[in-house]
Amino acid sequence: MSQQVVDQEVFGQEIAGRQVFRNARIVLGDEVVHGSLAITDGRIADIVPGAAAAGEDFGGDFLLPGLVELHTDHIEGHYLPRPKVRWNMMAALQAHDAQVAASGITTVLDALRVGMDEDALLTSADMLAMADTIAAGARGGRLRADHHIHLRCEVSAPDVLDHFETFAENPLVRLVSLMDHAPGQRQFVDLDTYRSYYQRKMNLTDAAFRTFCDRRIAQSETHAGPNRRAIAEVCRGAGISIASHDDATLAHVDEALELGVALAEFPTTVAAAQASHAAGLLVLMGAPNIVRGGSHSGNVSAADLLGRGLLDVLSSDYVPFSLLQSVFALVEAGTLDLPAAVRLASANPAAAAQLNDRGAIAPGLRADLVRVRAEPGLPPLVAGVWREGRRVA
Repeated sequence: MSQQVVDQEVFGQEIAGRQVFRNARIVLGDEVVHGSLAITDGRIADIVPGAAAAGEDFGGDFLLPGLVELHTDHIEGHYLPRPKVRWNMMAALQAHDAQVAASGITTVLDALRVGMDEDALLTSADMLAMADTIAAGARGGRLRADHHIHLRCEVSAPDVLDHFETFAENPLVRLVSLMDHAPGQRQFVDLDTYRSYYQRKMNLTDAAFRTFCDRRIAQSETHAGPNRRAIAEVCRGAGISIASHDDATLAHVDEALELGVALAEFPTTVAAAQASHAAGLLVLMGAPNIVRGGSHSGNVSAADLLGRGLLDVLSSDYVPFSLLQSVFALVEAGTLDLPAAVRLASANPAAAAQLNDRGAIAPGLRADLVRVRAEPGLPPLVAGVWREGRRVA
């Protein structure tokens, strides 16, 4: 192995030749190896235990595979930082991207809404413009992470199919989730929780809130079933991964299996998670749930599912850094060893999105890598991030 000095002056420039990282604790699929790693033309070329004479000295820091994020609508907060303020969309994307990359995430599926709730502050036109901006940012070499699209389809919305069709042939779409946030079911079985969230958010009187709930329930009863089936059929034909969302009952899981779902996002009960896992679905929960010690909406905790062997994938959801933070929190708590915790945020989500060229440190895979310094009692520190061998953070 020989050392190559990495040119970090020009962001987005291709790096040819070979790089070496030495004196690193390399997190492989099932073990941690203290050694060196070589990169050639953006791919992992070799992993060698023990000391190496040349290369960038990691000083014993951990070297992880780049994290893979499947479900985050974090970009919306950058574009709409206040209810009536719309930021420049490319600037918002770049800010989101910088935070994602600095959190150790090298692949991100940006969640865009399809089918608008009455409370939505953004429009379908905003979502289309975001998709175009993501594509333009990637083409222009403006993005540090590798961005794809996750369509969050509100199947109870009357307009969801029309909006879904505008995205159906977008090559960036890798995941579609089928969700229904109508009151009295799934995430919001408890109407008091629904009231706490929506009535306050929309500033509704009690009478107006009851009317709102009745309308949302009626829309769900009319549209949710047909829309789920129609969207799932398109996804199966296009080879796009499908996720269910907020499954609470065995009937929900049975419906998901009939539709060809591969990923169960945020099941709200142990029973739904057990049925999903038993049927071979990957179960996804939020990393903030791990960091906070429970669900913010009062549903089943991620730690409970993990303790039962029912958790396969973690997602940062609304806090990008929570993905890496949760990995090391699980290790420090003695819940998992480091390779097992890392798989929840790398190999498993990559498999769910059919991204078979990343998610692990192994020869031939993309050199998507994260250097992490860990100290007991403190959040992990990201000391460097590489995407296909090019340093991006």
